[in-house]
Amino acid sequence: MPMKLESQYVGASKRLSTFDISYSSRRKNSDLVILCHGYKGFKDWGPWNLVADSFATSGYDFLKFNFSHNGGTLQNPIDFHDPDAFAQNTYSKELRDIECILERVDEGFQMGNEKRNYDRIYLIGHSRGGGMAIIAAAKFPQINKLITWAAVSDFSQRFDFDMEKWKADGAVHVNNARTGQLLPHNYSFYTDFVDNRKELDIPTTAKEIKQPWLIAHGYDDEAVSISNADYLKSLNQQSKLVIIKKTGHTFGGSHPWKEKSLPPKLEALVGFTLDFIAS
Repeated sequence: MPMKLESQYVGASKRLSTFDISYSSRRKNSDLVILCHGYKGFKDWGPWNLVADSFATSGYDFLKFNFSHNGGTLQNPIDFHDPDAFAQNTYSKELRDIECILERVDEGFQMGNEKRNYDRIYLIGHSRGGGMAIIAAAKFPQINKLITWAAVSDFSQRFDFDMEKWKADGAVHVNNARTGQLLPHNYSFYTDFVDNRKELDIPTTAKEIKQPWLIAHGYDDEAVSISNADYLKSLNQQSKLVIIKKTGHTFGGSHPWKEKSLPPKLEALVGFTLDFIAS
């Protein structure tokens, strides 16, 4: 059974957030896989811990973290106990969080009697986290391979709000059906994107990706259309596209996940990803 190191990092705006690393004493390499969670997500969502264990069992240390302004806290890293932080989140803050994680990785980690450092880093992003992973892979050369799961292809298409009302009110609220919360987005979420659009433009950035890139998507994705995967592939012909049939946005996972094994489609996705990393 893999072991787990739990720790904290200083993220955007100096806000403390949490991360963990699943690892095995029998690791086969000096590689690290990092997972960026999606919108209204968190590192312990659904079957993500089982995903981490699968990679660790296969010989790869696996780090997952909460974005600093995802709405979680150090005391309650699951769900959205700090809606004010959620309201203040921006794409630029999430990019800074990834940079902070990479800086923390560069320091290495003490795991038992062993100090672990890493020669290769593989970045996975799910959904909105996939869009962030694309931006990060173009910006940070220490990322050796990029893997996107059900990634969005253009942040500019995700502002599905009454923009004039949002600007006038200063905030807009989105429903989280699972928790019953109305979660706020400050208007600064949009203005940050406009102010930093050159850096945050996924279509432009996708063309610049030099690392090997696996694009994976569920054929029946109900949240991020499969057309996003086709578009990303068209922007970077060197990427590899894998479509998983008869599955949706979370590849069969849900929260909470009480099963002791991965849903079959997510297990298949993990297999495709491990093959890609090893190739």
